[in-house]
Amino acid sequence: MNGSLTHLVGFLLISISGFSQMMNPVEWTFTSNHIQGDDYELVFKATIEGDWNIYSQYIDEGGPVPTSFQYNDSNHFELTGKNQEVGNKKQGFDALFDMQVIKFAKKVDFVQKVKVKDPARNINGKVEFMVCNEESCLPPRKIDFSISLATK
Repeated sequence: MNGSLTHLVGFLLISISGFSQMMNPVEWTFTSNHIQGDDYELVFKATIEGDWNIYSQYIDEGGPVPTSFQYNDSNHFELTGKNQEVGNKKQGFDALFDMQVIKFAKKVDFVQKVKVKDPARNINGKVEFMVCNEESCLPPRKIDFSISLATK
């Protein structure tokens, strides 16, 4: 490759990388609901722009990165039951990945029940997710969360 072509390719790669970092079609909010006693719900709400989709936690390997939640310092709470997904669900064949997937458009709430030993302590961690539209995908992202259990 000659020098000017190498510089052009490098510039294009940097431009594409910078553009994908600026695009952020998913906005997250993290809240809790007190059920009763030491039982709470953690609510991870994703609001998704335009024609982008976020993927379920419950999809087969070999496709998009599924949404996942990692918790820090979980000795003051215990997960109870399976994380529920409530939103504009689309299930079926996805041509980008050549497989069946579950994805969500516009809005999805991931709701995890927990039993808490110390409600004065926040629940912290990361959510990892990937978004795609009909033509392309953005690289997977990890977002930190900190959820207060204090009753309002």
